[in-house]
Amino acid sequence: MTVTNGKKGNRTEYHYWDYSFEWTDEHCPASEFEPWIRSCDSLADECNEILDESLGPSKGQDRYALLKENCESNPKLKELWTQINTVPEWVDWDQIQRGQNLFWRYLIPITNVLTFESLLGGMGAIRVGETLARTGGFNAKVVRRRLLETVQHTVQVNSSAEGMKPGGEGHLASVRVRLLHSAVRLKMMKLVEQDPSYYDLEKYGLPINDLDSFATINTFSGTVIWLGLPRQGIHLSDQDIEDYIALWRLVAYYMGAPTEPFETAHRAKVAAESLLINEFAPTDTGRILAKNIAIGMENTAPVYASKEYMDALTRLLNGDQLSDELHIPPTSRYYRMLMWGYCLWVQIEANTVAKIPFIDRHLIASRRKMMWKHLMDEKDGLGKETIFDFKYIPGLGRMTREGQRKQYRFKRPGVEVLSYLGLMSAFVSATTFSTALYFAVTRAFPQTRSLLPALLHSSRDALTVLKTMVPMDKLSLQTLVQQLQSRLS
Repeated sequence: MTVTNGKKGNRTEYHYWDYSFEWTDEHCPASEFEPWIRSCDSLADECNEILDESLGPSKGQDRYALLKENCESNPKLKELWTQINTVPEWVDWDQIQRGQNLFWRYLIPITNVLTFESLLGGMGAIRVGETLARTGGFNAKVVRRRLLETVQHTVQVNSSAEGMKPGGEGHLASVRVRLLHSAVRLKMMKLVEQDPSYYDLEKYGLPINDLDSFATINTFSGTVIWLGLPRQGIHLSDQDIEDYIALWRLVAYYMGAPTEPFETAHRAKVAAESLLINEFAPTDTGRILAKNIAIGMENTAPVYASKEYMDALTRLLNGDQLSDELHIPPTSRYYRMLMWGYCLWVQIEANTVAKIPFIDRHLIASRRKMMWKHLMDEKDGLGKETIFDFKYIPGLGRMTREGQRKQYRFKRPGVEVLSYLGLMSAFVSATTFSTALYFAVTRAFPQTRSLLPALLHSSRDALTVLKTMVPMDKLSLQTLVQQLQSRLS
């Protein structure tokens, strides 16, 4: 990691992992985070132990259903049940709905952030990989399904304001994930009792501790707002930011994570920057998990992206410094061009669709239905709704190994098409502007009309260069190039 700082007047500016910000007294040094790695969601742990003692190991069962059925039988169970069904007084349901709409409005750039920055780039965090590597859920052969389960949680959280009220799908998913995290933590702690070398409690703190839980919520909110979207050229309004943070503050509450850092957008931003400084130090374990995510998702629904494209997107979203530490391969000129086209396309959509209310409403509604349909698809999705049961179980000697990349004879078109559309939009816009400018000039200065052949010749040359940079399997773009060439001829 390259760390630099410099004085600007009476301000000190820091540069961490290709992100620059001003350090203030509100930012947290590592010493202030230390107590958080020694604490956790103890109420959920106590309730899980009670359920296991009275009902036996509940592997494969719906822990939320067990809690609901037995909440009157024990004071601790009753305490947790009351807590998760009590809506905090600071919740504004109209604001929650606005935050959810923002997710669907910017669905493509946000899901790319969540996948390639929050998750894949998040493997550079100090503790995250150490826990995930011991569950088996990030083996290259099963990681895609594990990611789809996370997608289900995210989709349900963003379903509707009603869905985030007690008993709603977003509420149930968040509580189930909370109980799952507790089950993983309890299992790992029992394994540490059997073999203290299994997991270094002194170095990493409790598994899935309060800092880990808070950092997880940050990856779904702060990372999206202040890192991922700006790196794709999208900057949210202050109101949008407040709304999105409020949504994930409620998720944090249901999941038993600290909510104080999310009281305001300003506090959330300071906390996100503090995490960036203190929590990233990539290890070999994190590098293995990052690679497994990429190879497990290559050429699969719904994005059908090549590993090279995903590597390029990972570098765009995480910056070169963190990507180098995670051993993400360098991006070729061709894929850098595709990233430029992709960013242009999502910026065009972000700056137009949201400004046309009826289209915006239609897009939000259709994307909600589309995502759930794809998620529940028998062949390419989960097939059925997961209840976040305890199926990736830690065990002594169980560590995730590095997977091997598959070989594909055919590649289906996917998210890379957005890059081609962006590039073609840029070319058409530039050609249109140049042509309009030419005719405006020639009308004012008739003697310049002789420049038209040269202009057309330059356009054909540009298309020829673009065509040679596109591999022969990119038939859709080849066709577009040929059509434009014929029109210019």
